[in-house]
Amino acid sequence: MNFIEDLMTNPGITKALPEAIVETLQMVAISGIFTLVIGLPLGIFMNTSAPGGLRPMPAVNRIVSDIIVNITRSIPFAILMVALIPLARLITGSSIGPIAACVSLTIGTVPFFARLVESALRDVSSGKIDAALVMGSTRMQVIGKVLVPEAMPGLVAALTTTLVTLVGYSAMAGIIGGGGLGRLAYNYGFQRFDTTVMIVTIVIMVVLVQAIQWTGDAVVRRVDHRNAATAGTRKVRRHEPDTTVGV
Repeated sequence: MNFIEDLMTNPGITKALPEAIVETLQMVAISGIFTLVIGLPLGIFMNTSAPGGLRPMPAVNRIVSDIIVNITRSIPFAILMVALIPLARLITGSSIGPIAACVSLTIGTVPFFARLVESALRDVSSGKIDAALVMGSTRMQVIGKVLVPEAMPGLVAALTTTLVTLVGYSAMAGIIGGGGLGRLAYNYGFQRFDTTVMIVTIVIMVVLVQAIQWTGDAVVRRVDHRNAATAGTRKVRRHEPDTTVGV
């Protein structure tokens, strides 16, 4: 009963929580969109420019994949965000707030998402790509009509994983001035020793992650044509008439 009363009277819950939720959703949505727009072409390029790809460019691929992507991924996000404060101020005009945090969030997750995209594209059967090339398809047609559609379940799963990662990154960004649930948990839960705010913040973040994961899994099942084909085969077999002759 005391816990419920604390929820209703705690200013960290009644006043600061709604704004923190909006800021977190804002950071995840904006960063997720930019990560998709930048990371998807980057992942496709790394796959097609690799040795044995559609357009092998070993030197450029090594620079992009082994140097730029790997180095960026190896830097802890907290350090990366502090280092990118001048860039965030240059782009957004401010070094604090959810919009400024989106700069670091995007740069921190683009290499991660691009690597997942590259792995998803690598799982596409080379036979389908070769068949499309034999039929006269251009490289861009192979990418748009064979490579990406065939890898769509893996791409959706990669985006889901990236969005879940962004939720965690947004909490770290909040501690450094990005706002959102991370700032709420730090300012109210940690500095003021408010256990109620800390518990509510953790619960909301868990619910947000679960909602993203559930949605992503549902989309993966919908776009996976292999599951649809298997379901169709089972349905046909289930309605197949019994042709055995009794003895």
